[in-house]
Amino acid sequence: MEAILLVGGKGSRLYPVTEHTPKPMVPTAGVPFLAHQLGRARAAGVGHVVLATSYLAEVFEPYFGDGADFGLRITYVHETEPLGTGGAIRNAATALSCGPDEPVLVFNGDILTGLDIAALVEHHRVARADVSLHLTRVEDPSAFGLVPTDAAGRVLAFTEKPDRPEEIVTDQVNAGCYVFRRSVIATIPAGRPVSVERETFPGLLASGALLHGVVDQTYWLDLGRPAALIQASADLVRGVVPSPALPGRVGEYLILPGAHVDDGAKLLGGTVVGEGVHIAADAVVDGSIVLDGARIEAGAYVRSSLVGAGARVGSRTVLENAVIGDQAEIGGDNELLAGVRVRGRASIPDGTIRFSSKS
Repeated sequence: MEAILLVGGKGSRLYPVTEHTPKPMVPTAGVPFLAHQLGRARAAGVGHVVLATSYLAEVFEPYFGDGADFGLRITYVHETEPLGTGGAIRNAATALSCGPDEPVLVFNGDILTGLDIAALVEHHRVARADVSLHLTRVEDPSAFGLVPTDAAGRVLAFTEKPDRPEEIVTDQVNAGCYVFRRSVIATIPAGRPVSVERETFPGLLASGALLHGVVDQTYWLDLGRPAALIQASADLVRGVVPSPALPGRVGEYLILPGAHVDDGAKLLGGTVVGEGVHIAADAVVDGSIVLDGARIEAGAYVRSSLVGAGARVGSRTVLENAVIGDQAEIGGDNELLAGVRVRGRASIPDGTIRFSSKS
């Protein structure tokens, strides 16, 4: 089976994490997030993956190569100009080799899900659908594309991020994983930006094509924001979502080779400690990502945060729901809470910031 993975987005909402790293390559539970997706695809029977790249495209191939080390064959197709989701699928399809009636999996490169991928493909085959969509239910569907279906699972309409309450006719939303009949991809216009959500799917419905929705209530998380990325990493480490790419045992923490954790430091909540990291005595790191070469000084408290590569968090400093860029210097006795982001190489002297959600 063949698959297309859409990995061309800039990840602007994750800045400064994505300043020098495309979103699918951000370390998540010890490896680039893309490694988890590729591992799950392989486990579902995928043998060939086409990576649709754009932003910082040059960083993918040095890590993944031809895919042999990951049990796959990987082909890279680059967009010189962003083509949108539909345009990217059409562009990447030039590297497919399957026949016109064969199923092609399509994944968004920023979704973590526990979806049974093989079951989705089987639903597609049984329904004889032109396109099958993974749908999930959410409490507040107003920020998502709505996809109502009939009792048999046939898609009835698409409403992209409804503007008015009366437009919210279902809590079923597009979860970003599809199975296309190969010949259907060929109908997407080539060489221009196309939105699969706003143009391709509504157009197929209007033409009488069969679009089949499969509602699956397993774990699903959009990694578009730092808090979600950090949560996804912690959930992978703790085994909430299984991944064959996890470089260690499931547990309360994951310590990568070359890291040093002093006696008296406490790690919990699915924390990842990267290569060459030093965590000093009496520091507490809870549900966080600490990237390679960073240093957490004595008595610091880091919760639900990301500490960039080579960054330093000073003694007794508190980070909660914070993102610290690469090589940043956070002095001691500071307090950064409630979504604070510090850009790379920034320097904050000792005892200069007391920030909380109430200030």
